[in-house]
Amino acid sequence: MDWFGFGFNAFGQICDNNEKLKIDQCCTVKVLTPTNIKDYVDASSCQQDTNKRINISLIRASWSRRASLYSEDDGGGVCLSGFGLGGVTGAGCHGCKDAQISEEYVTLAFPDRIESWKTGNNDKTPVWSMAMKTQSEESSETSLYLPLVPGGYIAAKPPLYRPISPQLKAVRLALGADHALLLSATGAMYTWGSGSHGQLGHEVLSSEQEPRAVEALWGLPMSFVAAGGWHSACISAGGDLYVWGWNKSGQLGLPSQTLRKEQHGRRQRPELCQDASTSTCDETQEGGKQSDVFISTQDASTSTCDETQEGGKQSDVFISIQAFPALLDIDPSCEVTKVSCGSRHTAAVTDTGYLYTWGWGDYGQLGHKTTLSSDEPQYVDFFKEKGLRVVDVVCGAWNTFAAAINEEVVTS
Repeated sequence: MDWFGFGFNAFGQICDNNEKLKIDQCCTVKVLTPTNIKDYVDASSCQQDTNKRINISLIRASWSRRASLYSEDDGGGVCLSGFGLGGVTGAGCHGCKDAQISEEYVTLAFPDRIESWKTGNNDKTPVWSMAMKTQSEESSETSLYLPLVPGGYIAAKPPLYRPISPQLKAVRLALGADHALLLSATGAMYTWGSGSHGQLGHEVLSSEQEPRAVEALWGLPMSFVAAGGWHSACISAGGDLYVWGWNKSGQLGLPSQTLRKEQHGRRQRPELCQDASTSTCDETQEGGKQSDVFISTQDASTSTCDETQEGGKQSDVFISIQAFPALLDIDPSCEVTKVSCGSRHTAAVTDTGYLYTWGWGDYGQLGHKTTLSSDEPQYVDFFKEKGLRVVDVVCGAWNTFAAAINEEVVTS
């Protein structure tokens, strides 16, 4: 399995900025073509032989950093790339099983402990740590994925450890810019934090201090959750994808007024939803005719600004905020197996091995070899052209990482 990266690369999160990249046509800041990152892993950051190729099993990413977890065949551990890692690179990452990367902290999960390190300084000890049960004592309760840890989760900022009620029986948790999504063992969805952009899915734009069940999905078991900057996504047990939250850049895969105006060059785009407490109709064009329609679902029972054009004909409907889960039908012939959210873009993998991306694309994070944005899920043809089947995807804030295997391996 190989991992490919594309999008924002100003700090070398995808590949190192050196003369070799100019030959490979790997752009310094924007990587427009999916690039195999196995040749750009800083082996010295994980105390490995720099001449040894490491088999990457998982990627974790933030805005300016990347963690490459390598397989147990290589001893298991993590290599770190990007901006201001500080003392964590020399802390002994060998044996690490999982990692969580933010702009302030790197959290490493080992079989016997959890450690959180402050980035950007050279401290030789973690700022927070917690002992874990050994492998022989490990129970199903401790077999969790970061940011989940026994009894709670690790936040992106202090207090780093935050408890969760054991009654929720959490199995997965995703953290957005200011909100959290929790998936329980029963498949129920809970969200809390800021709701200013509808990212909690509770049909309103208010915040929640404690986990609250997403009523619109109640009774429909979910299998996977993802959180972006101000949007959210989850996959049902049947392989359906649901999205909600902010859609200014088309990150929900729903019609975006801003993107359509950019694409058609009508005029300078309006800054919609700067204040999530208000919703406004689009300005009328010359002659007084209504151009586009903007919907803000502040209340699920009310759609605002759904106007008609002169003559009673209804114009296109655009969504800036989707405050409750909406079913996004990427391809009716297949099921969604993985989804990941960046700051303002989204990527999903289907059971047919296809990768679809949509949303903000200014840094090439959609993988279409351009910097165009899209409010419609688009198939990334690079992988099929190379005879590759995508099996996993992880979004950083402004970039994307996809894992792929040879189609021949699948069919043989």
